[in-house]
Amino acid sequence: MTSISTPPLAIVEDGIPNAKASRRNQRTTKIRGVRAGKWVYLGLGVVAVSALFPYYWSFLIGSGDASTINDPDMSWLPGGNFIANALSVVNDPAVNFWLALWNSIFSSTVIAASVVLFSTLAGWAFAKLKFRGGRWLLAFIVATMAVPMQLGVVPLYILFADIGWTGNIGAIIIPALTSAFGVFWMTQYLSQSVPDELIEAARVDGASQLRTFWTVGVVAARPAAAMLFLFTFVNAWNNFFWPFIVLDRQSPTLPVALSLLQSNYFVDYSIVLAGVLLATVPLLILFAVAGKQLVSGIMAGAVKG
Repeated sequence: MTSISTPPLAIVEDGIPNAKASRRNQRTTKIRGVRAGKWVYLGLGVVAVSALFPYYWSFLIGSGDASTINDPDMSWLPGGNFIANALSVVNDPAVNFWLALWNSIFSSTVIAASVVLFSTLAGWAFAKLKFRGGRWLLAFIVATMAVPMQLGVVPLYILFADIGWTGNIGAIIIPALTSAFGVFWMTQYLSQSVPDELIEAARVDGASQLRTFWTVGVVAARPAAAMLFLFTFVNAWNNFFWPFIVLDRQSPTLPVALSLLQSNYFVDYSIVLAGVLLATVPLLILFAVAGKQLVSGIMAGAVKG
């Protein structure tokens, strides 16, 4: 009785051709990945150019004169008047640039720091402390984001007028000390990034609730808090509607002060856009300094479900 064995040809057919096909598929996948990467970088380059174009356009107009924006033969190369236009903005007594700059820096910093503090505390409570009605309270806080800010302008103005705070920088700080979005953001982040076992271990070691929050929650929430600080700072810096209503010309923020450049019958857009670029310089510096924290906060916030 003869034994049945696999022919050597089958080994060749099942072994070597399959290995070659595998290597061929790997090369094909690699080539496709390189091509896809080129298209991704090309798309990112287009997005970057589109994002930077308004800044270049503003610098182009801000470096010219009053007739530059209406010139049909305008050159796409910057002129030489940007410094002169910037000095006109800084030295304009109606604008009060340095006071407006300080008011914007001070109010935006206080608002951003307060939002981060209160949002982290509330987020820790909603995410890791179990109490009756917590989910309903969080849902109510999130629902307040659907209420337009314009609905509260009249009662807010009446309130600050009654206490004599109109024209005071505190009138734009107090209403913005907390943020519903900040509470929701920190709640979602802390519920995913801090395991309950870590909190239980801290309690077993004898840590109080406040110490557990400080040593565990604050450390874990640092990337998300950095991103929340940056976004809140930018929103407070660019806020125009409420400061324009409650503040006066003697103590404005930077967006309100820059609006005074176009309050005449004739608007010199070269000076206006030079002032706009000056107002964006602190934000660019902030993003350059804290860019790494911003990227880490975005990546850490992308928690898998």
